[in-house]
Amino acid sequence: MTLQLHRPDEHGVLKPEPGPAPDYREQLRSPRWGAALRGGRMPALSNPEMRPTSRVIAVLFWLGLAFATFALIVVGYGIGFWQFPA
Repeated sequence: MTLQLHRPDEHGVLKPEPGPAPDYREQLRSPRWGAALRGGRMPALSNPEMRPTSRVIAVLFWLGLAFATFALIVVGYGIGFWQFPA
């Protein structure tokens, strides 16, 4: 038993909901959000926070990170910061 199917009345007793819940999307319709457009379709909105990185830039980033890590390890062993086990 959930509150989605049963609601408390004025005395706090749970009673079954008389029918399906109203469609919340009907309350959200507004002419400025596309309900007044032909076909009732929503306008295409761009997402400025989601601009995918090109594959070339991504590969160059990971190769650069790998090279920087390798160089750090080589320099660390070269100057004696790290040492091979005896």
